Amino acid sequence: MIATRFSKERGHATQGWLDSYHTFSFADYYDPERMKFRDLRVINEDWIAPGQGFGTHPHHDMEILTYVIAGALEHRDSMGNGAVLRAGDVQVMTAGRGITHSEFNHSKSEAVHLTQIWIAPRAKGLTPQYADKSFGAEPHGALQLIASPDASDQSLPIGQDARVYILRLEAGKSVTHRLIPGRYAWVQILQGSAEVNKNSLRVGDGAAISDEAELAFSTPKGVEALVFDLS
Repeated sequence: MIATRFSKERGHATQGWLDSYHTFSFADYYDPERMKFRDLRVINEDWIAPGQGFGTHPHHDMEILTYVIAGALEHRDSMGNGAVLRAGDVQVMTAGRGITHSEFNHSKSEAVHLTQIWIAPRAKGLTPQYADKSFGAEPHGALQLIASPDASDQSLPIGQDARVYILRLEAGKSVTHRLIPGRYAWVQILQGSAEVNKNSLRVGDGAAISDEAELAFSTPKGVEALVFDLS
């Protein structure tokens, strides 16, 4: 079964310097029917104006992933980490028993476009951790694992039984992903469009997937998407 969450149905907030779309309830956007999917709690798509960003703020007991679609994002945290993330870069943080961090657009002239994901952890009070990695920005014709509980296939570690993939396909290409029985999936389209098990998804759309043996992706014009394989 595939249940589509259309882009136009998402929550929307704008603060002048920030334009943000919320797939699930977040901040002032609240929908009791859209609180989460399995352990997936937040998918926010953000555009941050040049030189602007989120000042230092706390998190705890959450796995936080950031994927940069375009532009450059500057990160600083209470663990002493600092980085500038660019298109195709992924950052993961285990907030665990508590961290503080800030996120700013590194550019003074161009907006940064990103998606931030929160996944509920396997347990409370985990030791805070940070990692980032570039996964490139070119089509690769397959699902590329970017985060997993065992850091397999050179992915980044997260404290939950979830496997997160980036999918970039050129026009006319297709690929399949098998799901272990009892597993669930969420697909979020970042750019372009795709057919997922013959269901049409466009940019900004998401889809909750259950009771499917595999996911068959094809794209007429090219696609960039995140795929979550969930317990």
